[in-house]
Amino acid sequence: QVQLVESGGGLVQAGGSLRLSCAASGRTFSNYAMGWFRQAPGKEREFVAAIRWSGPSTYYADSVKGRFTISRDNAKNTLYLQMNSLKPEDTAVYYCAAPRAGRTWPIYEYDYWGQGTQVTVSS
Repeated sequence: QVQLVESGGGLVQAGGSLRLSCAASGRTFSNYAMGWFRQAPGKEREFVAAIRWSGPSTYYADSVKGRFTISRDNAKNTLYLQMNSLKPEDTAVYYCAAPRAGRTWPIYEYDYWGQGTQVTVSS
């Protein structure tokens, strides 16, 4: 069973930085793409970033491009999201996600989700 556990959220002032982590277990982490999503109060969950299982392939939502960086450490089974130049509109619960076996890159559907970590950006 795939398990995803996020950490690293918190309260930060606008312009600051945070790094989120997502520890994965239950299958061979390096074989699968991974993604980050977020959900702000009263809004639908939205895509943030995704990374392929190997190599440099990544893609980002336009709203975070140039400020956020997704990366992974396959040896540690861990996914990261480095968030710089944070804005109040980045405030949300952030989720990491993984696709089931068989989905191909780029991934448009995710099947496994973590519990989320709260990020709050004050103005």
